[in-house]
Amino acid sequence: ITSPVAFDILPLKLHPFSQSTPTGLDCVGWKRRVSAPVITDGALDKTALTDDVGSEEDLYEDFRGSNHRYGHAGGGGEQLAINELISDGSVVYAEALWDHVTMDDQELGFKAGDVIEVMDATNKEWWWGRILDSEGWFPASFVRLRVNQDEPMEDYPLKVEGGKEDDSRRFGMGQTTKDQMRTNVINEIISTERDYIKHLKDICEGYIKQCRKRADMFTEEQLKTIFGNIEDIYRCQKKFVKALEKKFNKDHPHLSEVGSCFLEYQTEFQIYSEYCNNHPNACMELSRLTKVNKYVYFFEACRLLQKMIDISLDGFLLTPVQKICKYPLQLAELLKYTNPQHRDFKDVEAALNAMKNVARLINERKRRLENIDKIAQWQSSIEDWEGEDVLVRSSELIYSGELAKISHPQAKSQQRMFFLFDHQLVCCKKDLLRRDILYYKSRINMDDMEILDVEDGKDKDFNISVKNAFKLHCRDTEEVHLFCAKKPEQKQRWLKAFENERRQVQLDQETGFSITEVQKKQAMLNASKQHHAGKPKAVTRPYYDFLMRQKHPTLPSTLPQQQVFMLAEPKRKPSNFWQNISRLTPFRK
Repeated sequence: ITSPVAFDILPLKLHPFSQSTPTGLDCVGWKRRVSAPVITDGALDKTALTDDVGSEEDLYEDFRGSNHRYGHAGGGGEQLAINELISDGSVVYAEALWDHVTMDDQELGFKAGDVIEVMDATNKEWWWGRILDSEGWFPASFVRLRVNQDEPMEDYPLKVEGGKEDDSRRFGMGQTTKDQMRTNVINEIISTERDYIKHLKDICEGYIKQCRKRADMFTEEQLKTIFGNIEDIYRCQKKFVKALEKKFNKDHPHLSEVGSCFLEYQTEFQIYSEYCNNHPNACMELSRLTKVNKYVYFFEACRLLQKMIDISLDGFLLTPVQKICKYPLQLAELLKYTNPQHRDFKDVEAALNAMKNVARLINERKRRLENIDKIAQWQSSIEDWEGEDVLVRSSELIYSGELAKISHPQAKSQQRMFFLFDHQLVCCKKDLLRRDILYYKSRINMDDMEILDVEDGKDKDFNISVKNAFKLHCRDTEEVHLFCAKKPEQKQRWLKAFENERRQVQLDQETGFSITEVQKKQAMLNASKQHHAGKPKAVTRPYYDFLMRQKHPTLPSTLPQQQVFMLAEPKRKPSNFWQNISRLTPFRK
């Protein structure tokens, strides 16, 4: 299992084995280690280790003295099962999740929704398959195995004009066949949940419990970095699987009504957000530790003592990320085989939308956490900063631009740069000579303000003529701030931005989004380290160029074009952060 360095929440994409084509590969399959337990029909042989493995200390010493290599290019039990099915003469079908466009005659091109016969899955990243008369290599991560392998090809939903399924074929199949398909999906949901619970238990008891015994090797902070909140996830999933089993009809699985379970737990599933955000840190910490042999041997001893399958720890820790991404796929499959007259139809339909929303929320929170580093860097570039850090109250730049600020009592007009964050509006002044340097001047608490649109003409409060103006009025102190934009469209953008700011604050309150004190302090610490002593704090052009490269990263041409994507939707509304930053005058020479 390969862990991505960074991800927008899945379905997971794995990098191809080759540079441009999988031909000529050393096909590395799933390999058991000599000392690993034997797995028969998904159950572990309880006696597999008792004869060969003594105490924990003996096992640890054995591995220290061996030349065992930690980490390998192997896959997992699922891949082994696929190959066994193929070698037994069974036909294995996979459904394309995305288009695979290729100009290589040895690769198999297809469109999303196409059904592919998998002929060779020896390599974990590139499989050999066939569609009609065409055969070739294709990325394994672009497809998902069909739950109903026994579903006749002629019953598979047809794609008609406009890309929609032919409903007459979809609902025209015999009731018995459709009930069987729904049974298969229900059974898959139940069985995968049980497997997942065992997987989480193995991590908590096999790794975390053993790590806590070794205070000489791990601090609590390290364990929090490596394992995140996986223990919270384990507790949540145990309750969820019990709820599923109560709704499971053992005698007639197709009559099971499981949609309500997903609806009931949709809020609790938001705890995956913290885990997914922490996962890249976990990978980096593991990578650092496994450069030291004693940690390599220790982790391997933990795996064997718990009788876990032959996958390294970073592979096990990737499973929760993949799991939260799999729910929308499973529910979509379930809805596909649920008749509208079924008592579970409305709940499954609502559950599918709910789990997509959970995925969107996880993505949004990840984006927001990425933004706090950028906000910290921005603040560190401002001269003469006063008061609390921006991150104490804010985590999102909503809008920014130049406005004329008119102050009492002389109605003096001053050109200032304004940065609208959630909860506050920060005012800065440009340096007279160095226009790329900003000085902090003041800030306005947006929680106390109401926005007033001002008509062109003479303003009564300030007794001056204004154009493209608006006011911020404090409800408590009756204090009024008057602002003028250069153009009408700029004024409208500001008014819209103030609406968005209030909407963002309300959404954060509803979803419970917050940034921990540790995350805030770390962001500010990282920002301060990036500025060398004695150098001006201005955001210089080279740094601006760096930011723009970050905004538009260049993907290697060898990656399939859908390698970077997110879970619930193939596209999402991009962050406005860099769109706002890139318009700022301080970044221009």
